[in-house]
Amino acid sequence: MADAVPQTFANHTRYVPLYHFVALPLLLLNLVYWVYALIRYRTGLQVDGLVLAVAVMLVAFYTRTFALSVQDRIIRLEERLRLARLCPDLGPRLDELTGGQLVALRFASDAELPALTRRVLDEKMTDRKAIKQQIQSWRADEARA
Repeated sequence: MADAVPQTFANHTRYVPLYHFVALPLLLLNLVYWVYALIRYRTGLQVDGLVLAVAVMLVAFYTRTFALSVQDRIIRLEERLRLARLCPDLGPRLDELTGGQLVALRFASDAELPALTRRVLDEKMTDRKAIKQQIQSWRADEARA
């Protein structure tokens, strides 16, 4: 993907078109239909359909949530190793970093990571968006879920 737009704060959010813009709206539409059908007809079939629609929505939601949780665990591990390599003087303070801070810091280039990490720790910055906005030299993360 040589002609792809470089990743920045403005465009780093990842959407999977078939999941976010096709599957989820269809599942939501199905759920709305079964709520309507239950209100309109009130039979066992509509109850069954609604229960199944809710179950499928929950499966879709938790499938995504579980994948993102595993991804965040891996990012935390990678960033701790990266920080230990790039900022050995911060070793004792690395445990002060929260998971959210580590996830946000992953976008900082190697050159700016030590200073930004010190700033995050000293100023107790916890908002992921605010941390990402401080990054001057963006390091793309193309391998995320």
